[in-house]
Amino acid sequence: MVRVGIVNVTGYAGAETARILARHPAVQLVTVTGRSAVGQALSSVFPHLADLALTVAEDLDDVEVAISALPHHASAERIPQLVERGVRVIDISADYRLHDVAVYERWYGPHPSPGLLDEVPYGLPELHRPAIAAARLVANPGCYPTAAILALAPVAAHIEPQVIVDAKSGVSGAGRSLSLTVHYSEINENCHAYGINGHRHQPEIEQELNALRLWSAAAAPLDVTFVPHLVPMTRGILATCYARLVAGWTQPRLLAHYREFYQHAPFVRVVEAPPQTKQTLGSNYCLVFPRLDERTGRLLVVAAIDNLVKGAAGQAVQNLNLMLGLPETTGLDALALYP
Repeated sequence: MVRVGIVNVTGYAGAETARILARHPAVQLVTVTGRSAVGQALSSVFPHLADLALTVAEDLDDVEVAISALPHHASAERIPQLVERGVRVIDISADYRLHDVAVYERWYGPHPSPGLLDEVPYGLPELHRPAIAAARLVANPGCYPTAAILALAPVAAHIEPQVIVDAKSGVSGAGRSLSLTVHYSEINENCHAYGINGHRHQPEIEQELNALRLWSAAAAPLDVTFVPHLVPMTRGILATCYARLVAGWTQPRLLAHYREFYQHAPFVRVVEAPPQTKQTLGSNYCLVFPRLDERTGRLLVVAAIDNLVKGAAGQAVQNLNLMLGLPETTGLDALALYP
């Protein structure tokens, strides 16, 4: 049993990671930290985790792998110490997702430990499986980028440069901290766009999709317009992506292309009807629906995920499995909850 710890278990992503690891057959969750709950039984902070007889610690004990669910900046201040100790780390924050430090600092401010950026793979297993398996530090993708990239990756080299991603998220994506935006009276029976002047997940989407264009004949990099929306549900992301395919595509060819691209991706399902967020609730699956309007040549792809599982904790465990040489589905084969 591999000894695993969670840094900052007290947020939604940390708690969800603990829930998944509680039933993982190949690892033992031995330590969890959380500054706001040090010394408390984990079961008193999260009663649904009562089976985990752990006390929230101030620091990680003797672990082989750590999953960090700290916010950005705080994560990059802590992770180098763990890496120096020989601990392999999966970082759920944004601190190591962007390869270009200048791009990171444009969106997040000064980077606390830019020296590690060059070696950190972007932790989307469907695109970077070998690099993840060999890494000592992996950057878990953001929730919106996971849905958008998986929706468009198969055709990234076959579309014109202008791309639109319109995405809706449940309020758990905003984190556990209190704010007026997610106050019940504000979000209930409401829906609103945010990040109109630019959202931090947009450069992740461009970085990964443009990397898929490098080997193609597509000359111009993609220019992604990304608009997120908050909707009154707890979990889920629905991303609707619009682009224009180059000539020569038909709906049957498009569907076959997507299925071939994801034939070895156990958590991506190419579906023939528009997916719904409830169809992924509590699971690590991403449902992808590609549709071509043959009259206009416009591509529409809808992707659905659970933002706390495939969009955060589940993907972190998927990366953990790859780093440990385990089947990437280990401990993650739960079906969605319904209704």
